[in-house]
Amino acid sequence: MTRPPQPDPTELAGYEVVVGICGGIAAYKVATLVSSLVQRGAGVTVAMTDAAQKFITPLTFQSLTARQVFTDLWQSENYYDPQHLNLTEKADAFVIAPATANMIGKIARGLADDLLSTMVMSAACPVLLAPAMNTRMWQNAIVQENVKSLEKHGFLMVPPGEGWLACRTIGAGRMAEPQDILTNVIQLLKKSPPKSAAK
Repeated sequence: MTRPPQPDPTELAGYEVVVGICGGIAAYKVATLVSSLVQRGAGVTVAMTDAAQKFITPLTFQSLTARQVFTDLWQSENYYDPQHLNLTEKADAFVIAPATANMIGKIARGLADDLLSTMVMSAACPVLLAPAMNTRMWQNAIVQENVKSLEKHGFLMVPPGEGWLACRTIGAGRMAEPQDILTNVIQLLKKSPPKSAAK
């Protein structure tokens, strides 16, 4: 049996990626994305909403990244460090997966009422979203209006595909597969040298 080619551990060396995880069943797939980025040499920091932690634990991502996972806007390590500013300032890309209808709506309206939405408002790097939701939610005119608004403002999207959904129906709204998201992230990162190279 032929082994699949192994990732180049230097491919993304020097790049910093923030991965934001929202509450949805697709959150478990993000572990594969995070692992793939780490295996290619990227530094990955994970931020999770309260709802995301209902589906998968911060410990999973702490183990994959060997870094602290951020879950609270007021979290600090014995000193005042505004994480929403510090983390996004260093990042070369900010990925949100799964991006729920709620988070998409918040960002489109400029709301910042938790760690993840506040980080997006302060992002100093490209933001890529991988939406995931029920078909009717995805096709809702308000959600589509919010998506178009974000794209108009420069946000990038990895559109959802069609398939079996958690609501036990088949339709559009299934989060893109981790490999597809990874391909988009790599292409995005390679458009510019890592910020760390400028130091």
